[in-house]
Amino acid sequence: MKLELREVLPQNDIDQSTGEVVEQVLQGVVGQSSVQVTQKPRRSSRIRREPERYEFLVTQDNDVLLIDNDEPTTYAEAVIGPDSEKWLEAMKSEMESMYTNQVWTLVYPPEGIKPIGCKCVFKKKTDMDGNVITFKGRLVAKGFRRVHGVDYDETISPVAMLKSIRILLVIAAYYDYEIWQMDVKTAFLNGKFLEDVYMTQPEGFVDPQSARKI
Repeated sequence: MKLELREVLPQNDIDQSTGEVVEQVLQGVVGQSSVQVTQKPRRSSRIRREPERYEFLVTQDNDVLLIDNDEPTTYAEAVIGPDSEKWLEAMKSEMESMYTNQVWTLVYPPEGIKPIGCKCVFKKKTDMDGNVITFKGRLVAKGFRRVHGVDYDETISPVAMLKSIRILLVIAAYYDYEIWQMDVKTAFLNGKFLEDVYMTQPEGFVDPQSARKI
């Protein structure tokens, strides 16, 4: 703290007593300025709350239904699992259907053609009580790697339309025909595909004499 004392009266007009009083006052002010007062920091008493933008991110406990799904997702999981023999039998049945319907022909990959992969989808067919009655293995091509307009132009699916089934039922009812229901095994393999698709051989069923073919 700096205190400036300006001269108001001439020096000769200030007597000795007045000078002593002024000197005492100055000493008191300077002494007070040298004392440092320590104050505690002020702490806010406001209650802190999370912003509203985080109200949907709060963790909470919910009741969930956990289902034991032990279906393998890859060929490696199928052959080392507890039901490996049943999964292998399902895959062999699927491959026999492929060979019987002559789904493919092994050829050397043409120049500039990159074949797509394939995998086996494993599913368990259960009854109304949840008991497993059939192990299924379906070989599918990884068609998602193909580009529309480059690798193919249209998509087909050999599935009967609902209105076609209705027409058949109307005709059967009109002529009093008997209707029989049947299940065609691997029905999708009976559809004709006029486009060439190059695919790698299935894992676990590669022909050792034609390992380089697709």
